[in-house]
Amino acid sequence: MILYGLPTCSDCKAALRALDDLGVTLRDIRADPLSADEWAPLIAEFGDNLIDRKSQAYRNLNAWLRESETDAQLDAQPALMARPVITDGSRWTLGWDAAAQAVWLG
Repeated sequence: MILYGLPTCSDCKAALRALDDLGVTLRDIRADPLSADEWAPLIAEFGDNLIDRKSQAYRNLNAWLRESETDAQLDAQPALMARPVITDGSRWTLGWDAAAQAVWLG
């Protein structure tokens, strides 16, 4: 199980604690950016919902990049990703809300 996120993200930390018994691994998207091939399934699953448009990183984008496609935005600024994204290889969730918790914790 992989959690894509940031070690400083409060939702990521909460999810990591809750999923510790399931052997979840953190993939720090800033320290270890994803390749285009690695972004592809996340973008296919979540589309432009994968971008956190409320974040400071998004507000700091220039106009051209703000109007770019999701893959270009994430390639330029991986921290734009809404977090956490969690997968076990067959299921995917975005965020750490009640729906995501129900998927992983039952």
